[in-house]
Amino acid sequence: MVITISRQFASGGHEIGQKLAESLGYKFYDKELIYKAAETSGINPDILKEVDEKAANSLLYSLSLGASSIIHGVSGVAQLPINDRVFIVQQQLIKEYANEDCIIVGRCADYVLKENKNCIKVFIYANFDFRRERAVSVERIDENSAGAVIAKKDKTRANYYNYYADTKWGDFNNYDFCINSAFLGIDGTAKLIEEIINLKKK
Repeated sequence: MVITISRQFASGGHEIGQKLAESLGYKFYDKELIYKAAETSGINPDILKEVDEKAANSLLYSLSLGASSIIHGVSGVAQLPINDRVFIVQQQLIKEYANEDCIIVGRCADYVLKENKNCIKVFIYANFDFRRERAVSVERIDENSAGAVIAKKDKTRANYYNYYADTKWGDFNNYDFCINSAFLGIDGTAKLIEEIINLKKK
């Protein structure tokens, strides 16, 4: 069983994924994908952090190839923008990790595993006040700039997803279920998802 978690910024997706993994005894992958990709590709992990979940910067090159070409592989991978090279490596890692029980946060994992019948795709969102409070208390973002940071982070994630996938980030049609983490809180949301997973297993 593989659970992919897509999430709005500061909605608690990472923390919910961690709690789920601990409760279910599953492997958990989020930032770990960066370091594994660095190890596999030989790219400096500090550089990977800078491009993580960001679409390619080379607009003309991207337009000439098209996202679908990047996803399915093209010749001359070394000439691709680093963002695309990272995506290709992470895509391979995600498919490899999906051979065991695990939870994967972000990085288009739901799209990469769209043909995997043992994959449950979750999208976590929350109202703005809830996210602003978490942005300040958890992410340590200045209260005066929290709103702008939330908007920018969401836009970056949407651009990344929409660039590499042929579907739209946040569209409920892409997921098995969408959950408002503000409704039950972080712990309650994790427990609800666990119950759904257990029902699915039956």
